[in-house]
Amino acid sequence: MRLSCKVVAILLFLGSLLLLYLLGGSADEATPKAAPGKSWLRAALSGPGGASAPSPFARVRPLGAAQVSKRLRQPRLHTKPGRRSAGRQDKFSSVRKHGEPKHSQSMPAEQWMHLAVVACGDRLEETLIMLKSAILFSYRKIRFHIFAEDSLKPEFDKKLRQWPPSYTKKFEHSIYPITFSVGNAQEWKKLFKPCAAQRLFLPVILKDVDSLLYVDTDVLFLRPIDDIWRLLKQFNSTQLAAMAPEHEIPKIGWYSRFARHPYYGMTGVNSGVMLMNLTRIRNTQFKNSLIPTGLAWEDMLYPLYQKYKNYITWGDQDLLNIIFYFNPECLYVFPCQWNYRPDHCMYGSNCKGAEQEGVSVLHGNRGVYHDDKQPTFKALYEVMRDFPFQDNLFQSMYYPLQLKFLETVHTLCGRIPQVFLKQIEKTMKRVYEKHVIVHVRSNRMYY
Repeated sequence: MRLSCKVVAILLFLGSLLLLYLLGGSADEATPKAAPGKSWLRAALSGPGGASAPSPFARVRPLGAAQVSKRLRQPRLHTKPGRRSAGRQDKFSSVRKHGEPKHSQSMPAEQWMHLAVVACGDRLEETLIMLKSAILFSYRKIRFHIFAEDSLKPEFDKKLRQWPPSYTKKFEHSIYPITFSVGNAQEWKKLFKPCAAQRLFLPVILKDVDSLLYVDTDVLFLRPIDDIWRLLKQFNSTQLAAMAPEHEIPKIGWYSRFARHPYYGMTGVNSGVMLMNLTRIRNTQFKNSLIPTGLAWEDMLYPLYQKYKNYITWGDQDLLNIIFYFNPECLYVFPCQWNYRPDHCMYGSNCKGAEQEGVSVLHGNRGVYHDDKQPTFKALYEVMRDFPFQDNLFQSMYYPLQLKFLETVHTLCGRIPQVFLKQIEKTMKRVYEKHVIVHVRSNRMYY
């Protein structure tokens, strides 16, 4: 009888040890997750908190004590975060959807992105909103190259220095005068819109810059600029610039109907968003209609203008079309979602890439940010203009856009709001996962 009691006691003791072992193992392997039934977007509104770095979600409200207790109800871990927990956190931070582009975390931190813009006349505010959209979502640092009239330089410098420190540390800026190295400066300045021809001279002026993204002042980035910068790696050995088609359908395109000069491809290209390998441009001899041999970029510009000046309508963009007509192997053509204009929706939706992936870069030409002809474009501009730095992206950008878009459903562009919202939503999800979820996971290591 005594022996039986001893055996039972030993079995109970061993069973208790096994139970403790299993409970400890499950606690160690538990994977933190969002509250059941909550999408990332709803979680962004309720705010899991824990973000230690300034971000567009920095003002998200933390969970209440009851919610925290519910979501973190598990045995405390008494081990310090070591190699195992760090590896698990790294693994989580690198998770991304299949097909999504890799981001700057995997690229050298010292590699700067270069963004150039030319601003004259009344384009100060428009330019600042464009720069704001670029820095808002970017991962790597950006160097802004701003070409402006003398009267605008002090205001540019003042406004950019007023941005919050968490954003000013992400960029450097240089402001240059409007200069043209060849030909008549006044003639170049009045070629199309004020100072627009300056973009033709960027390879000559920025001699120490290898690659550059040029955009018009009326451009807005709806996803990280890192993603379009990465297209430089897709250039083959002869390509030195990238632009999007002027139109997707030849029968309604401007060049295919009205141009009186050579132009690239079936519909021409639009120069409002132009990715350039400046080193290659400076080192290339371009075929042309002037002489049988090749000409360097700087030597070709003014003679080409003199030959075609009575036939061009869109100034420097027409000259670029002429250049790449004779040198098609030098151009990389990127899809329309990287230069989405009113033409892509005002005659009916004709940009398939935007329908599938959403608009990546919005180009509000035709002055649509400042009139009521295309209220969808104007809504995006105004929301970006009014967005407070370091505020909640959902509450202060995504939600106001949805409300404004409800007022534009009577227009052709307003009938497809998902085209304009898709990339913004993806970008918010990335920011949320990077600045909020990862910090919640790391904080749970200490419970």
